Amino acid sequence: MQNDQTVMKYISGKAFSYEENKRDLQNILNFYKNPKNDFWVWAVTLAETSDFIGTVALVKNEKEEYEIGYRLLKEYWKKGYGKEVTNGLIKYAFEVKKIKEVVAYVDKNNVTSVRILDSTFNLIKEFYNEQDNCIDRYYKLSN
Repeated sequence: MQNDQTVMKYISGKAFSYEENKRDLQNILNFYKNPKNDFWVWAVTLAETSDFIGTVALVKNEKEEYEIGYRLLKEYWKKGYGKEVTNGLIKYAFEVKKIKEVVAYVDKNNVTSVRILDSTFNLIKEFYNEQDNCIDRYYKLSN
């Protein structure tokens, strides 16, 4: 999934090589060794077939905010899964982890994700993201 340029367009701007994917997976697995882990990533699978379709994440970012994110294999776009996993992450954050507030960031050109976040979160602001050279939208939702 991460070696697909289309999937990665609004995430890192570039596809990952096999070696980069291996390192990324190892970095994620290392978080789980910490008993106070606040970086969770899960595989998303179809209930009917258990086919892998993407990943979701709930992480404490560098601003100490709990941020949600997801990415899906291209063939599962525009089928409602983005909205479904977003709602699932919010429910998990609020009901299981007892987190009081979650945030999301999205490049304003990522129209499908903007639509999902607009329907679920409160838009706080748009700002220029210097690191990614884009205009990001910043959302919050409180429990």
